[in-house]
Amino acid sequence: MIKLFALALSVACLPLAGAFAQKDRNHNLEVGKNLDIFTQLYKTLDLMYVDTLDPGEVVGTGIKAMLSSLDPYTEYYPEDKQKELKMMLTGKYAGIGAVVRYHLREKHVIIDEPYEGMPAAAAGLRKGDMIVSIDGKPMAGKTVSEVSSKLRGEPGTSFMLKVERPTTGKTFTVKITRRSIKFPDIPYYGMRGDSVGYIGLTGFTEGCAKNMRRSFVDLKQRGATKLVLDLRNNGGGSLAEAVEIVNMWVPKGITLVETRGKQRQATRTYTTRQEPVDTLMPIVVLVNEETASASEITAGSLQDLDRAIIIGTRTYGKGLVQTPFDLPYNTSVKLTTGKYYIPSGRCVQAINYKHSGGGYRERIPDSLTHVFHTRNGREVRDGGGIKPDMEVRPDTMPNIAVYLDRIDSTEVMLDYVVDYVAAHPAIAPAAAFRLSDSDYAEFVRRVVKSGFTYDQVTVKRLEELEKTARFEGYYDEAKPEFEQLKAKLKHNVARDLERHKDIIRHMLETDIVTAYHYQAGAIDAALNHDALMDAALRVLADRAEYARLLKPEK
Repeated sequence: MIKLFALALSVACLPLAGAFAQKDRNHNLEVGKNLDIFTQLYKTLDLMYVDTLDPGEVVGTGIKAMLSSLDPYTEYYPEDKQKELKMMLTGKYAGIGAVVRYHLREKHVIIDEPYEGMPAAAAGLRKGDMIVSIDGKPMAGKTVSEVSSKLRGEPGTSFMLKVERPTTGKTFTVKITRRSIKFPDIPYYGMRGDSVGYIGLTGFTEGCAKNMRRSFVDLKQRGATKLVLDLRNNGGGSLAEAVEIVNMWVPKGITLVETRGKQRQATRTYTTRQEPVDTLMPIVVLVNEETASASEITAGSLQDLDRAIIIGTRTYGKGLVQTPFDLPYNTSVKLTTGKYYIPSGRCVQAINYKHSGGGYRERIPDSLTHVFHTRNGREVRDGGGIKPDMEVRPDTMPNIAVYLDRIDSTEVMLDYVVDYVAAHPAIAPAAAFRLSDSDYAEFVRRVVKSGFTYDQVTVKRLEELEKTARFEGYYDEAKPEFEQLKAKLKHNVARDLERHKDIIRHMLETDIVTAYHYQAGAIDAALNHDALMDAALRVLADRAEYARLLKPEK
């Protein structure tokens, strides 16, 4: 009877197997046919087109168009972009170690921020220094990309850099030797008060887990009994590094991530392999809408295991896994090979990428997400990033502050900071530095004198409302009220600078501190005016509130 059933089952499966085989054959036939069409089309173009074609440019455009129909993370890297890919994967490049920007008025690229301990800083370059020439070649009018390509090169190579210091008007030339530069994955960590440690992680590049372990152990030795892990604006990186970091706070042998793809090699399970450093210390993780990928794995795993409180705004929602593959002639592709799933079983991917009909994006609505549960039984959902346990939004930037800080706007803020640094050989420690009222008054005077203007959102909305009122015939009756509003909303830069004094002064202080104490100092100073950090400190100070947030709602 059993043999008869097995025979019947195998016979029943034959049509199904045949259907799959036929489908594979049809697919392979379509692949071969379309590749032949593409090859013949290019040969015809190369033979008959009126102008001579650049094979790399034409075929490269075709490749990019093909990949653009998939998802934004699948990217082709030709031979001349291999260094870019390597830098993205490792966080390393060879250059002078400085951020540069374009100065609109001077029409030159300038030094914006030298990195501590890097060649630019060692050569005495400062914020605002204008790059005049590189190895004798003038840089006037060159873009940031063009100048950056000249500053980068092989480690150990040297060049002559001529700069002009705007505060003195003098030019000088320095010899700079390029070296391997690695973006700091932890630009700052330190104590906040007597018991709270803070670590800011900017990316999951090679080796960041070791740096995280060293930083955390150091904080514990300095008296930290609680931790704030800042993953805001962290776009992710290595999944393996994320697993190692979470392993610091959860026991050995726990499955943190499972990747699932079409091919067997794309399906893999990541389990904690080491003994943890600390499984009891209260932890708060700070996130925002730019927290993505490996950052979401870290925050989501700690949330699913009820090992940390997540504070901030909903994260980006990138649950796709990319794998680099080598291609012929020193080219490569970074290819989306699967999705990842964190301890509760959920995937945080927020967007479906449909490939039929040329490809389109479809954001998964909340109504179609699914409920999962943390270890303690708290409800969490898939399909839309990591929703924080406590939502706290950062202080909003007033419109005038946004325009003052824009690179394509006036350089009045940049020029003020450069002049301030030139006039002050030293300042107070980063966390203690404050800009005096008289210094801020001087900044206001310079902004007003410069003729700085910006778009006022309220004025635009009023103009739109007035147009609508005219169209619907209500304007004449409401004209006095409209005129009164126009008078109250009249552009007054000095008044707005005073109204938003605290926020704009903090922006200036951060820029000034960066010039003296580099990136670490800027972060240290900014944490004093950080709404999310304040919320984290409140939660960590209240044991009952911390415990309540880790319990399921009744």
